[in-house]
Amino acid sequence: MKKVNTLKKNYEFKNVLHRGKYFVRKHVIIYIEKNNKNKNVIGIAVSTKLCNAVKRNHIKRLIRESFYIENKKIKQGFNIVFLWNKKESVSNINFHQIHKEIKEIFKEAKIIEEN
Repeated sequence: MKKVNTLKKNYEFKNVLHRGKYFVRKHVIIYIEKNNKNKNVIGIAVSTKLCNAVKRNHIKRLIRESFYIENKKIKQGFNIVFLWNKKESVSNINFHQIHKEIKEIFKEAKIIEEN
């Protein structure tokens, strides 16, 4: 998997969460904000209260891989923050569920390029 540009600082996350549009699905909540760069930058947050570090990192890997697959199809120039829905369990999650939700949100947000 190739390296993806990520948001690192707390103020970067807060800017996207306050200014961006949000889209909610069962497992994933996504905030999307336009940036002035010519590339997509992502941030992923999973609450420490949900599970241990191993499961949190597994969820982050699944989200990152799903984004990497869709990144070729979406328009460039967005800050995107992925949040895990705190109400949902992390025990029986798989890649296909997450990928399906992320694709639906990108279509709803109209950031997928139509070829």
